[in-house]
Amino acid sequence: MISDDWYVIAAILLLALCSVITRSTYMLFGHLMPLPDRVRSALRYAPLAALTAIIVPEILPWHAQHGPMLDLKLVAAVVSIWVYQRTRSALLLIISGMLALWLMRWVVTLFG
Repeated sequence: MISDDWYVIAAILLLALCSVITRSTYMLFGHLMPLPDRVRSALRYAPLAALTAIIVPEILPWHAQHGPMLDLKLVAAVVSIWVYQRTRSALLLIISGMLALWLMRWVVTLFG
């Protein structure tokens, strides 16, 4: 039992060390090998791609036998996108999405 704990702790520490080494290497030595303009322009889309990779599976879950499943989260996302298109406010985007999700969940539990 105790050896299993050490294995998990060692794995976490080694992964943290790998993360620190790979991230700090470019910060320390990045000025010695600058990135080409095409790579630099492509990296501008990395945060959007990462955010999409996190959000899309959450609001549109995929099941092998059934394909994409429609959920209340998808409806709340559509509501929040509509509010954002009207107001251009990130705060209202978050508030409207959460209120829409909570309201729909309450209605489903009330009548479901």
